Amino acid sequence: MTITAPVRAWYRPMRARRPDEEHRSATPLELFFDLCFVVAVAQAAAGLHHALAAGHLGHALVSYLTVFFAVWWAWMNFTWFASAYDTEDDVYRLTTLVQIAGALILAAGVPRAFAEADFATITVGYVVMRLAAVLNWLRAAAGDPERRSTTVSYAVGVTVVQVGWLLRLLLPHEGGLPVFLVLVLADLLVPVVAERRGMTTWHPHHIAERYQLFTLIVLGEVVLSTSMAIQGGVDAGNPGLWPLAVAGTVIVFALWWLYFDRPGPVPPTSLRGALFWGYGHYLIFAAIAAVGAGLAVAVDHVLHAAHVSGRVAGYATAVPVAGYLLTLWALHLPAKHGLGRVLFPAAALLVLVAPRLVAPLDVIAGVLLVLVAVTLLRRHRSRTRTA
Repeated sequence: MTITAPVRAWYRPMRARRPDEEHRSATPLELFFDLCFVVAVAQAAAGLHHALAAGHLGHALVSYLTVFFAVWWAWMNFTWFASAYDTEDDVYRLTTLVQIAGALILAAGVPRAFAEADFATITVGYVVMRLAAVLNWLRAAAGDPERRSTTVSYAVGVTVVQVGWLLRLLLPHEGGLPVFLVLVLADLLVPVVAERRGMTTWHPHHIAERYQLFTLIVLGEVVLSTSMAIQGGVDAGNPGLWPLAVAGTVIVFALWWLYFDRPGPVPPTSLRGALFWGYGHYLIFAAIAAVGAGLAVAVDHVLHAAHVSGRVAGYATAVPVAGYLLTLWALHLPAKHGLGRVLFPAAALLVLVAPRLVAPLDVIAGVLLVLVAVTLLRRHRSRTRTA
């Protein structure tokens, strides 16, 4: 008997998918989406690295968080929408490719944003991504009458905010940041308002897998950027980079271990819990990418190519690592029981103290290594008690 694969449709009604659908996993289109988006992540991390190494600390932080918000927010909205309404038809594929094209436009504008505070190209790329998403929400409104109020609210809200982003380009640079914060708040409120009219049928385990995959991709960017920076130092014949390479490797491995220590955390099914979990991962992703930039700054400092002190170079890694630990602690409930109530915050505090000590990256790596060991011991003991 010959089994033929189903023929892909050009267009099919965009009906809501079941949140309890079995064997739901990431599609090749979603994986391709992540792969293309990570280009923008890499550009943002590279811009942060160069701005920090040049000593432009305030500009580096503002530019990085601004750029990363655009990347993360577009990725997150596509991910949750796809979990509820992915039709796998050709029209859906085309609108997704338009969103990817917007991400590439955004990535192309990152260097200018860091160098000249010119966010025009980034804004255009962001608006392209978001308006393509509006088309999907309108399709969902037509195909899912039960949640039409929700999907129309998304379409209208996203469109209005995009008009605001375009109008922001007409403002002088001095007034850009306050308006940016207002528009960020408006963007964040769109799902809050829309989902109150009726929650979309996103799949909890599918969402968890998508977040895990993006975490892995961002960690991969850290490994790549760190490896390239150290390679440049090795080519220059500087043996002082080998301890840094070891510490950097331990740090990256520990970040991975702590996130994936238990089975993938699933977002809560309540609206408030899902929003907190989904929004909170902005800090997870941004912190991981920033760790790569911080490690690159540490390499520049060893090579005397950075215009910052050793303490500042240490903080370039310590701050994002501490932010990662605190966010992970806040999002993952198992970390907040028993000893976990103080374990992660205490580790974050020690990490922030490390730049004031000798060999700060070695200290950070040591703290993370101990944290991993303690979490392993706690997990083993809990299994022994329940056995």
